[in-house]
Amino acid sequence: MGDHQDQPEGVTPHQLAEVARRHGVAPEQVAEVVGGVANRGFVLGDELFLRVARPGFETDLRKESVVVPVARAAGVLTPEIVEYDDSRAAISAPYAVMRRVHGVEPSDGPPEGLAEQLARLHQHERTEIPGLPQDDRDDPWLTVDNLAQRGTIDLGTAKWLGGWFTRLAGRFERNETKVLIHGDVAAHNLLAGPGGELRALIDWGDAARAPRGMDFAKLPLEHVAAILPEYVRHTRSAVREEEVAAAALWFHLDWGLGKLTAGPWPGQRHWTAPPGSRVLGLLRFFAAGPPEPWRDLT
Repeated sequence: MGDHQDQPEGVTPHQLAEVARRHGVAPEQVAEVVGGVANRGFVLGDELFLRVARPGFETDLRKESVVVPVARAAGVLTPEIVEYDDSRAAISAPYAVMRRVHGVEPSDGPPEGLAEQLARLHQHERTEIPGLPQDDRDDPWLTVDNLAQRGTIDLGTAKWLGGWFTRLAGRFERNETKVLIHGDVAAHNLLAGPGGELRALIDWGDAARAPRGMDFAKLPLEHVAAILPEYVRHTRSAVREEEVAAAALWFHLDWGLGKLTAGPWPGQRHWTAPPGSRVLGLLRFFAAGPPEPWRDLT
């Protein structure tokens, strides 16, 4: 079952085997899947998957246990949770046993069906979900001022960026009704089939009530532009493409600038890990001549 030297305290091969047996899986069918920041993952045979919260991420897995049933009820493709246990009786950390969805991380752009799935999620009726945080927009003008004061950018660039945020603010409703978002829609949280179709949206630890544009902030802008027309078509409420595009661009620009002073973060899979990736991604996107309504958002 792999190297257990760095397992969270109390997680032993014996305990993993006991959880497996509880679900009719032989211990020799348990294997660890390398990776995962918030959880350690183990396949339990062909049909089940075990996730054990790493220290410091216990509340994220608890949140998933209540959000996933809501998302599934809304028609979103995400694995069913078979068992959630935070008693620390079997393992000294919260864990969840989920149905296993067979798929691969998409590598050639957003998988088919992602836009429709996000539209379904964002249209979920506003019901009380325990432990779900409210997420708001930052103050990007303050971010720009801080960068200028630190000497990270010059005053002329700071003035230009402040003007860009002001123009974007006039293109969408900053106090829009918050929707249920996944919070980490990125390639490593998507499972696609052999034909490129979306099979599952996984890892709901960053779910929140937030502006819909925030759910497009971890996809490259090329991918956002590709799926946004279909997203709008599947959204029942009166949402215009240019409004969602402006909101998504707001987060890309704000979060990109906010990370410019961070240190390097090598060895990470996500494209936003290096401190300059978002800003350079914006440059690449607009240099390539994006379609409407994006080219009018500068």
